[in-house]
Amino acid sequence: MAFGAIILTGGASSRMGCDKAEVLWLGVRAVDRVAALAMACGAGLVLTAGARSHGLAFAADARAGGGPVGGVVAGAEVLRAAGFQRALVLAVDAPTLGPQDLEPLLAAPPPGAAFEDLHLPMVVVLDALPTDAEAEWPLGRLVARAGLVRIPCPAERQARIRGANTPQERDNLLRGPHNYW
Repeated sequence: MAFGAIILTGGASSRMGCDKAEVLWLGVRAVDRVAALAMACGAGLVLTAGARSHGLAFAADARAGGGPVGGVVAGAEVLRAAGFQRALVLAVDAPTLGPQDLEPLLAAPPPGAAFEDLHLPMVVVLDALPTDAEAEWPLGRLVARAGLVRIPCPAERQARIRGANTPQERDNLLRGPHNYW
C-alpha cells in the first residue's frame, strides 16, 4: 500500500536550544536526513507538519504549539487530499533512524504499528485515526485509539530510534556507531 510521510517539526525545541529540524547531523540538516530516509523507504510524498515548511511540502498545525497529535492530524489531511491511505509519521529529532528500523512498521498490517514504549515513528492507516483527535492529546492516546499494534523495539536500537531532544543526547548519538541513515 502506497504511503506518504509526515515529519513532525512543530515542537518548541526548548530542550535542544535551537530548531531541531535545522540541527546538523554529519553535515546534513535533521529534517533533510529524515526526509531522505522516508523517500528511500518508498514514501510517495514527504511533508513537514508544524509552523514552517523547512523547504518541503507542508501542513500547518491548526494551532501553533498544540502538540504532535495536531501535526499528525494536519499532515493526514494533506495526505488524504493527495490520495494516500497510509502515513509514516516521523519525528524530526530522530535523524538517526535507518531503513532497517522502519521495516517492521511498514510491514505491519492495518491499521498500523508503533514500537513498544516509543510512540514515534509510527505507521497508520489514515482512516484509523480517530475523528475526534485533538492537538492536545498525548501521542499514546492517538496510538491506542487508532488501534496500532505495538512491536518490540530492539534494546540496541532504542536510543537511535528515540533520537535526541537535548544537545547531550545528540552528542551521545554522534559518538556512537554511525550505522544509521
